[in-house]
Amino acid sequence: MCIVGSVGSGGKNASADVKRIQLMLNLCGPQYGLELPLIVDGGLCKLSLQALTAFQQRVCISALRSCVEPDDDAMRALKASIPKGFGPEKLRAIMINATPSQIDRYYQPLVAAMARNDIDSPLRMAHFLAQLGHESGDLRYCEEIADGRAYEGRVDLGNTVKGDGPLFKGRGLIQLTGRANYRSYGLARGRDFLTGDNPRLLALDPELAVDVAAWFWTTRGLNAIADADDLRLITRRINGGYNGLDDREMHLKQAKWFLL
Repeated sequence: MCIVGSVGSGGKNASADVKRIQLMLNLCGPQYGLELPLIVDGGLCKLSLQALTAFQQRVCISALRSCVEPDDDAMRALKASIPKGFGPEKLRAIMINATPSQIDRYYQPLVAAMARNDIDSPLRMAHFLAQLGHESGDLRYCEEIADGRAYEGRVDLGNTVKGDGPLFKGRGLIQLTGRANYRSYGLARGRDFLTGDNPRLLALDPELAVDVAAWFWTTRGLNAIADADDLRLITRRINGGYNGLDDREMHLKQAKWFLL
């Protein structure tokens, strides 16, 4: 599923749906001579409507419609027309609430980290990006919004020193949490992420924010679980439960639509 509701003249035109249509038209439009690029802002302007109609005409969709639906001929034609591979536009379509600058900040580190960690099939990539999309709010948050006091005294997270809760709250695109996890990641990379302001580096440095997510993914054996397409087990390994499962599932559907 790419869009949730209808887009076009008389459609529901939810902002996220319109953005995805605009992104797809920008991706496939050049081969059809569409008037591009469209501004990807979620607003259904006249130019976007004209491009959507022109696309349908040029791929010879007989039942030309003023608006498109989630699984109609126009959406299938759009899916078939977008370029293969994983470019920044597809990342933006999956992380639809991210700004262009956030896409620029994380795209190359994500490509490099996925290659290093064998997150190299469309299904593995879809699951990885779906979980990151939920955990980071579409790349907008690399540090947990809560102050972390809820983790104070959590021996299961290795938080045994006063102040560990806030100091080692969730950071990175997968929200690594707890002194024990920060220590393990530091040992794996030969770096100190425990003292001074070093814990905050996982939120401030985009390379580290992505790398720690890929490290967590591989050390928990999540590639194999992604191969089995088991969203619930991946979520439990990351979250310890099923918090946000519906949103993770929605991100996964979007990622699969653009990558598989």
